Amino acid sequence: MRRHIVAALLLLAATGCSTGPSLENKGAVTAPPGDSHHLTIGSAGFTESDLLAQMYALLLKQAGYKTSLLTVANRELYEPALESGQIDVVPEYAATFADWLNAKTNGPDAPAVGSPDLATTMKALRQLATPRGLTVLDPGKAVDQNAFAVARSYAQQHHLKTLGDLGAPGLEVRLAAGDECVQRPYCEPGLKKTYGIDITAVDPKGVGTTQAKSAVQSGQDQLVLTTTTDATLDEFGLVLLADDKHLQNADYVVPVVNRSRAGSPGVTKALGKLNDVLTTADLASMNQQVDSWRRLAQDVARTYLKDKGLLK
Repeated sequence: MRRHIVAALLLLAATGCSTGPSLENKGAVTAPPGDSHHLTIGSAGFTESDLLAQMYALLLKQAGYKTSLLTVANRELYEPALESGQIDVVPEYAATFADWLNAKTNGPDAPAVGSPDLATTMKALRQLATPRGLTVLDPGKAVDQNAFAVARSYAQQHHLKTLGDLGAPGLEVRLAAGDECVQRPYCEPGLKKTYGIDITAVDPKGVGTTQAKSAVQSGQDQLVLTTTTDATLDEFGLVLLADDKHLQNADYVVPVVNRSRAGSPGVTKALGKLNDVLTTADLASMNQQVDSWRRLAQDVARTYLKDKGLLK
């Protein structure tokens, strides 16, 4: 699913983007909001990021900006490029980006700052982003966070709608997930501590992979780690269980911009229009159109914006 543009990676490496503005650079903090006439929209190279980048580009173009897209499937490269102004706008995920910037600023062992509470997460994210010359715009309603699914027949048999429901009867559960699940607080430890789910084993089949979902479909495993915008659950007869005790962090979609080039009210207004309409279900549907129906991300993005009255 992830697509690399080698030329983009070489360009960024050659120009030394990994040494973007440091926290000692007072200009990054004090530079006034800018309004470049040509904005580069960054994508992290997977379907959902491509869709968001395409929608950002279309909305900004309609607002009078010239736009171009650049795919850099590596946050270690595109975030410094965002700081330096080689990229002007990227779609990000609030809690994940907050924790990433926190580790970059305070070291890999720094306590996580992302949390299930959106307001707390956004405050921490903006405090970390501002000294780097970045502005984090408001989040909308769409969230792409870790989620857990079971077979629809299993949910019906045990009357399951939430993860709390799964923990209550003391069912023995094999979990299909990534290797790191046994240590991550949002995964096996959190499911046990927060929900009381009896995880008997973690089947290392990856996050939301075909193999992982097939294992739950067949009954080999009972639970699979995936995401809230997984577009293929219906194909495997799976349903998400609601995170009713808020174990997962607030990974709401947020645009992040280089303040000196794209921090103007015009950019904020253009991108803010998407917040009024875009939902988690919308993202899942668009992902499905690209991944399962093989439609082009640009076409799906344009059709969605037109259907929502955001694009002429």
